Amino acid sequence: MMTDNVLPVAARFFPPLEIAGMEPHGTGKVNDTFLVKTSGAGGQSFILQRISSAVFAHPEWIMENMRVLFDHVEGKLRQEPERGWRLPGLHQTLDGRDFYRDGDGSCWRVLRYIAKTRSFDTMENVSQAREVGLALGRFHRLISDLDPARLHDTLPGFHITPRYLGHYDRVAQAGRHAASPDIVFCHDFIARRRAQAGVLEAGRSAGKLTLRPIHGDPKLSNFLFDEESGKAVSLIDLDTVKPGLIQYDVGDCLRSCCNRAGEESSPGEVFFDTERCRAILQGYVAEAGGFLTSHDYDYFYDGLRVIAFELGLRFFTDYLEGNIYFKTLSAEQNLQRALVQFALAASIEKQAAKIAAICCELNPWA
Repeated sequence: MMTDNVLPVAARFFPPLEIAGMEPHGTGKVNDTFLVKTSGAGGQSFILQRISSAVFAHPEWIMENMRVLFDHVEGKLRQEPERGWRLPGLHQTLDGRDFYRDGDGSCWRVLRYIAKTRSFDTMENVSQAREVGLALGRFHRLISDLDPARLHDTLPGFHITPRYLGHYDRVAQAGRHAASPDIVFCHDFIARRRAQAGVLEAGRSAGKLTLRPIHGDPKLSNFLFDEESGKAVSLIDLDTVKPGLIQYDVGDCLRSCCNRAGEESSPGEVFFDTERCRAILQGYVAEAGGFLTSHDYDYFYDGLRVIAFELGLRFFTDYLEGNIYFKTLSAEQNLQRALVQFALAASIEKQAAKIAAICCELNPWA
């Protein structure tokens, strides 16, 4: 989308004469994102986003969840200034609304830009891994007493792996693609792991795991690090905040951060780094340990294994459907993404005993 077409939208949030510049921003796979620079209020910058209507049927629910989240943690953050933790916060329209609907019905919002921070697509060292764990644990701690019933389920079925498996079955049955070696491999990989798909939901049904507020997408690139100190100071991309199981968050964080080759690599480069896994979990428990149960620790490995499998399943299904969910640069990109996640899931499985031992070491009930 050209920035010229977005200027009228930006003018709903800022006086037109204060808009000093605007450019595409970030590498997100779902929303359209722009960095808006203003001349007012000291020349601040803001993030302008169009929420994907293809992904979110009710974008207004996202905005209501964000308002609930920000209002809940605002006072807590004021009591912990020494931690330097920040959330982006909402910048309202000129007529005092949290979002704007354009003539096409698209939902736009503006978030305050967190200056002097940076994000990473691949993790650089173990120290950074611990910072990520501390940040995710802090986020979960800040919202641990937020009643999940106050949050909309913005993506029904999101991170419910058996549902993704059922959707895959329906798409695969249609058979739109010829059977290449990579496609055959993916179908076989999924078939051999079908029984694992429901392990977390089974834990919830058994009363061992409970619904809590979760982030929903705590991949490495959604953590912001202070440019000077290197400390993780924020967790952004809050569209998927909703009721869920924290094991999905912890598992997705580990999946994203412990693949040293990165998500857009090749399957042969993929390896799950257990030292980074240990550092992340140590940091996480240091912040979140106060509300964790013994069962939470017991299911951390399952969450990690399932989430890598789940994301590979989602990429592969999207490829079979014609790339309608995840943004791609080529027709084969989602297939390659699926192969990377399946290679990561296999690496995780090979190191199951080591990862389970890490979880056991941190579990005070073990």
